[in-house]
Formats: sequence, C-alpha cells, structure tokens
Amino acid sequence: MEALIRTGLSQLNQSHPIPENAPALLSRYGELLLQKNQVMNLTAITDPRDVATLHMLDCAALLNYADFDGKSLIDVGTGAGFPGLPLKILAPTLHVTLLDSLNKRVDWLAEICEALNLNSIQAIHARAEEAGHEPIFREQFDFATARAVADLRLLCELCLPFVKVGGRFLAMKSTDSDDELNSALPAIRTLGGEVERCVDYTIPHTNVTHRVILIQKNTTIPGKYPRRWTKMQKVPL
Repeated sequence: MEALIRTGLSQLNQSHPIPENAPALLSRYGELLLQKNQVMNLTAITDPRDVATLHMLDCAALLNYADFDGKSLIDVGTGAGFPGLPLKILAPTLHVTLLDSLNKRVDWLAEICEALNLNSIQAIHARAEEAGHEPIFREQFDFATARAVADLRLLCELCLPFVKVGGRFLAMKSTDSDDELNSALPAIRTLGGEVERCVDYTIPHTNVTHRVILIQKNTTIPGKYPRRWTKMQKVPL
C-alpha cells in the first residue's frame, strides 16, 4: 500500500511538498482502518489497493486546489476520517477538526490520531446542524470539507456555517453532479457563498474520475441556518 501511495502522490503533481513520512503514515492508517472494519462498519472498500487509491489518493487530490498550510479545516460527517485525516498527514501544519455524529467512530478516530502521533487534530462527537450554531465552531474555519452522498443543498447548509467569510467549502462529488449543483445554486447564494470553480480529476492508478466543487464564502450567514435536519430534508433551500 505504501509504494502505491508514494507513486500516486508523485503523479498528482501537487505544488505542495509532501512530507517524507506521509506515504508510510497513510499506509498505516489504511491498515488500521481495515483491521477495525472487521468489527465496525467504517468502509465498504476492503481491498488494500482500493483503500490506497479510492480513499488516500482521492483525498490527497485536494492539495492541488487549496493551500492548507497553517490553516484550519473542519471535516463534516467525517466517517472514517476522509478527507480530513489524510489532509492532516499530507499538510502537517493544518489544524483539523473531525466532526461526526457517531460516538464510536469519533473514539476510533481519536485512537488513530494518537497511534499516528498527529498533533493539532481533534475528533468531535456532534451533529453538524447543532454544532454549526455553537460560537466555538460557527464561522471559525478557513475550510470545510464533506465527502458525503447527501444532496449538495443539504451539505451547503450543514457546512457553510462553519466557514469564515473569505474561506471555502470543498465538496467532494461525482462527475455527474451538474444537475445537483444547479439545484444548489439558490441555497449557496442564501448561505453567503458562490461557486468558485468545479474541477474533475482522475485518481492515480485508476480510471476513476471524481469532482471537487469549491464554494467561496463571501458573507455571514443568517442566524437561523443551519435548520433542524428534518426541516432541511423536508424543505431544502
């Protein structure tokens, strides 16, 4: 896994320098993920090669589209830690908050951060629609990320409240998300954002192409957002 990750990182051609120990740390993270996945549902991807490519290298591609050095990032609905934890490994000065609503996942992520000796990273057990109203989280981050299957309208309402004015929300999506993005444009405007650009990229060692949608946060968000999850689902922006 480590050799695959190392060559894949070089193929991504980031201008960002990669720490020498990053491929080994990412590989170890993948091994620990697969071990834990035997007793806890963390990922449907169970082949080590696919973990290296479809998880680690997919997340690493974001380094091409933002400067994370010395910045702060919240990974909303982080699950098994993607993309926040790989980004922390690849950009060690990045301050990362991993947010998830399932406590046992958060506990495991805390164990992984300790096992990999990572600093300036925390795993928080909370619901995004509640944490987004907390002063310690609201509009406090340079970046928010989400690698979720939820509709972009919902993701924007969950994630943009965490982002500072001038910051960005990076939504990881499939390349067939054009209609979804068009439907989300009114929500993005309501939440103080605008689409900066969409970029499609191919994951090294695969024929898989994914997309990142970069949304710039231009103004503060009205205090009523984010709404309750049931309200978001019933009446999307």
